[in-house]
Amino acid sequence: MNTETTPPAPSVVDHETYLAELDALRVREKAHTHEGDAIAAARRRLPMVEVDPTITLVGADGPVPLLDVFEGRSQLIAYFHMWHTDEPVAEQCEGCTFFNGQVRELSYLHSRDVTYATLCQGPYDVSVDYRDFMGWDVPWYSAQDSADALLGDRQRSPAPLVCYLRQGGRVFETFWTSGRGLEPMAPTYGLLDMTTYGRQESWENSPAGWPQRWQRRTRDIMRTDGRPTAQWSRLRSRP
Repeated sequence: MNTETTPPAPSVVDHETYLAELDALRVREKAHTHEGDAIAAARRRLPMVEVDPTITLVGADGPVPLLDVFEGRSQLIAYFHMWHTDEPVAEQCEGCTFFNGQVRELSYLHSRDVTYATLCQGPYDVSVDYRDFMGWDVPWYSAQDSADALLGDRQRSPAPLVCYLRQGGRVFETFWTSGRGLEPMAPTYGLLDMTTYGRQESWENSPAGWPQRWQRRTRDIMRTDGRPTAQWSRLRSRP
């Protein structure tokens, strides 16, 4: 017997009332967009700090200096993907899989002279297998032996996203973020925020009775049946 109940839903109104409520919300949406523009303008005016361009990472062809990760472009966005050493595929970081896996089409970044690369905190040989298993084609490097030099005393979890600027042979760090600051990497969140039930997470301010199946800051929030959710579209038999 089906014991599921239909969750609550918004009230039903006539079309004119709906449009009036939507127009009122649009005013707030535009203000939010403009504030985001102002924050981005302030971010562009931040100072920067110099980074050793010879710091070595490991790529497909072996050790390479940070300078080469730019691929000749002037800017670099680097995501420091976490890695759980000696753990199987199903136990790799669900959060990093969620965020990094949604950065797919890089040509628009390249058209603005920006390179995107994943600097994994684990060894290259096994972590790149994970990238390939997930079907990603982003440039992939190991920062296992260089994370201390690049990140200093910053927390490694949640994985930070760091922006760099290259001027000739010199490299500068211009911005970094982590936690909810990573949300621009994940259009999934923006799309869910437009829906009636939102992200369905317990921290959200939703009407009483709205489905909120996931608790914030738990592994299950980005997992399905014990695996990072995106893995289920891949081979289920992978260990």
